[in-house]
Amino acid sequence: MTIFFLRILFLIAGGLVGYQSFFVLLAPDKGYLGLIVGVGGALLIILSERISKNISLRGLSSAVFGLILGLIVAWLIRSLFDLIPSLDQNIKYISGLVITVILSYLGIVLSMRGRDEFNIIIPYVRFSRQDEQDEFLILDTSAIIDGRIADIAQTKFLGGSFIIPHFILRELQHIADSRDPLKRVRGRRGLDILNKLKKISNVQIKIHQQDFPDIGEVDHKLVKLAKVLEAKILTNDYNLNKVAVIQGVTVLNINELANALKPVVLPGEVIDIKIAKEGTEHHQGVGYLDDGTMIVVENSRHLLGRNVKATVTSVLQTTAGKMIFARMDNQGNNDKNKR
Repeated sequence: MTIFFLRILFLIAGGLVGYQSFFVLLAPDKGYLGLIVGVGGALLIILSERISKNISLRGLSSAVFGLILGLIVAWLIRSLFDLIPSLDQNIKYISGLVITVILSYLGIVLSMRGRDEFNIIIPYVRFSRQDEQDEFLILDTSAIIDGRIADIAQTKFLGGSFIIPHFILRELQHIADSRDPLKRVRGRRGLDILNKLKKISNVQIKIHQQDFPDIGEVDHKLVKLAKVLEAKILTNDYNLNKVAVIQGVTVLNINELANALKPVVLPGEVIDIKIAKEGTEHHQGVGYLDDGTMIVVENSRHLLGRNVKATVTSVLQTTAGKMIFARMDNQGNNDKNKR
């Protein structure tokens, strides 16, 4: 509503300026024509402003920067012409005019094409000593909803600045407002995780407003932003991981970290395991480690619900995860049975 009143005031001011201009300078008896011209000019300017509302301030600043750069280069080239005294003045004028127009156009176009790489318009320019390197981590939707990033941050293994792109925040809000109850729960969980991260002292959450309207896919926007900020992407998304690595962006995958931290079990090691269910074979029992790794124990089907000691015989790595095979430690179980 404030902008509407400003436009009304601008129309009135335009009409008064037009009336005064005609009445005082041009034709005192035709001041009404000045009023019409002033209001018409103001309307054209307002119309131009309405048409250009989709032009971002970043794009405009880039265009102005490119125009200034082009004019400076053109002025330097035209100054060289003055060093040639025998050159005709008309040729100097025409050549200078052509060079100015060409370089101004090229400066604007090139600056707008590369506006995302201008550090001057990125809000995270680092003015720090060389030995004080800060690290930017861009979080994607999957890593936020997963929630383990908050637990990792609390252990102080990760620090620095966590960047939340505005388009990721918008995607989270869209999921949280979904009609699907499962999606709605996931979205709200993601928002809760962000609030939890904000309360952790060793991390700093920053919302990055930059969007890339010419890029449709969110994953591609993340990769582009990571290149611009020279940041790393923290994700659980397998496809995003591959795309980012191909384009030279460093990716931190929480699932890979979890797999790397799983306890190592070697053949010959004795483990204490609770038989949780029956196996596929008639003599097998199945138990699980704390991290969810499945252990198949031979000759333990009849000990369902009891803790047994078993010796690891082999470890099998599958696409679904790691499987461990073990056999009963008879001495250990005899001790249990005696008790």
